[in-house]
Amino acid sequence: MRAADALPAQFNAAQWFVGRHVAQGNGDRIALLSDGEQLTYAQLDDAVRRFAAALEAQGVHRGERVAIALPDSRAWSVAFWGALAAGAVAVPLNTLLTPDDYRAILADCDARLAIADPAIVDGAAVAPPGCIIWDAAHLLEQVECTTPRADYQQTHRDSFAFFLYSSGTTGEPKGVVHLHHDPWICARTYGERVLGVRPGDRAFSIAKLFFAYGLGNAQYFPMDAGAACILFAGRPTPPAVFEQVARHRPTLFFGVPTAYAQMLAAMDAGAEADFSSVRACVSAGESLPAPIFERWKERTGLEILDGIGSTEICHIFLTNEFGACRAGSSGKPVPGYRVRIVDEEGHDVEGEDIGDLLVEGDSTMALYWNKHERTKAVLEGSWIRTGDKYRRDADGYYWHAGRSDDMLKVGGIWVSPVEVEAALTAHEAVLECAVVGREDRDGLIKPHAYVVLKSPKQAPTESEFQHFVKERLAPYKYPRWVTIVDGLPKTATGKIQRFQLRERSRA
Repeated sequence: MRAADALPAQFNAAQWFVGRHVAQGNGDRIALLSDGEQLTYAQLDDAVRRFAAALEAQGVHRGERVAIALPDSRAWSVAFWGALAAGAVAVPLNTLLTPDDYRAILADCDARLAIADPAIVDGAAVAPPGCIIWDAAHLLEQVECTTPRADYQQTHRDSFAFFLYSSGTTGEPKGVVHLHHDPWICARTYGERVLGVRPGDRAFSIAKLFFAYGLGNAQYFPMDAGAACILFAGRPTPPAVFEQVARHRPTLFFGVPTAYAQMLAAMDAGAEADFSSVRACVSAGESLPAPIFERWKERTGLEILDGIGSTEICHIFLTNEFGACRAGSSGKPVPGYRVRIVDEEGHDVEGEDIGDLLVEGDSTMALYWNKHERTKAVLEGSWIRTGDKYRRDADGYYWHAGRSDDMLKVGGIWVSPVEVEAALTAHEAVLECAVVGREDRDGLIKPHAYVVLKSPKQAPTESEFQHFVKERLAPYKYPRWVTIVDGLPKTATGKIQRFQLRERSRA
C-alpha cells in the first residue's frame, strides 16, 4: 500500500494546506508574513478561491498550466495555491533565467496563462501564442473584484498539481511533474517526523519558492501545521537575512551551504546576528562542509540539519536529525523513504563501497514533461536514480562522493559546464575552453574555466571574461576563476579529459 493511499481519492492540495485550517476553525492564524503585511489563513483562503474563480473566468481549464514568474510574495502564494484550487497546474519559474530560458519553458509546458513581474521578464515577449499574460498588480485586482469559488476543485490525489523545471544532469530544462499528494507526503515525513513543525512555528527560507527546497520550506511544511511562512522578495545577502531574522523571529531557518558560509564571514567581520528565536537550522542544495557545520554551531549554538533532496523527489530524503548530526554527512533516510547504493550492474554494493544512489518514496515525480526517454532513464519501477555517487558508513550514515556526471551545483543551483563553455566560446578571443568544479576556501563548488586563446597577444583579463559571461547567462553561472592554458587535455578521439582539469584545480 502506498503512503498516499491514506488520503481520500478526491484530494486537492490547496484545500489541505490552505482551506482546511479555515474549516477547522483556525482561520485567524497567521499564514504569510512579509515586509509590511501579513495574511491570515482565512484571508489567504478567500484570495485563493477568488483567484481560482478568476482563472476559470479567463477560460483556464482543469489541467492547463499557469506559469508564475514572481518574487516571493503574497501574490506568489495566491497564484500557486489558486491554480491548484482551480484544478489547473502551477508552474513556478526561476526568477534568474534569461529571456530565451523563459521562452523555451513556457513553450514546453504550453502555458495557458503566465503571471510575470516585468522586473523579471517581459511576459509578452517570451509567451507562446495564445498564452494570457498578467502581472502581479493585475492578479491582485482580479482577486479583489472576483467572487470567490465556493469550494476547491475536486481533483484526484494523483492529479497533476505542479511542474518544477530543473536543469538536472543534462543542462536542458526538464519539467518535473508532481501530483497533489506529493507535498502532503513530504510534509508528513520530513516536515512532521524530522522537524516536528507545529502551529507556533515561523519558517524562513533563503531558498526561493521556485525551488523544490524553498517550496517545502516556506509553503507546505509550515502550512501543513497551520504555522506561518515568512516571505522575502529580496536577495538573501547576509545583512538582509539578519534583518529579516531580527524582524520576524523565525523558529525554523532553511539555508544552503553557500549562505551559511557568507553569514559566518559577515559575523567574523563584525556583523550582528541574533538567531536566538531559531530552534532548527536546515541545509540542502549541496553538501555542507564539516568546517561550516562546526563554525555555525560554535557561533550560534545551533546544529545544522544537513540533508540531500532533489526536484524529482520533491524535497529532502536523506537527513541528519536533532542530536544525531554527523558533520560532513548527508545523514540517514527520512522516515518513509528507502535508499540503495548500487554498482554499475545494479547490484547493491558491499560495505562502504561507492556506488550510484537510488531512492524510493511516494513523493517521487510522475514523469519529466515531454521527455519520455529521459523519464525511462531515471525511473526503475518505484526507484529513481539521483545521479549522485554515495557511500554508507558502518553506522548507516550516507556520505556524498560526487556527481555521476559533470554537472555542477553552485549555491544549490545546477549549472551546466557546457552552457558556460558555450558562453565563453562566443568571445572573439577564445579558441576553446572547458569548465569544471573547484572548491573555494569554504569547500563549496564554483565554476573554474580553462581557456585557450586564439592568439596569446589577445588576452582579456579574468574580470573581462567574467563580465562577458554574466551578460549572457544567469549571474550565478559565471566562472569564479579563469585560467589561460596553451591547450586542453584530450583523448585520442578529441574528447576533453575533464578529470585532468579537476585534478589541476585541486592542486
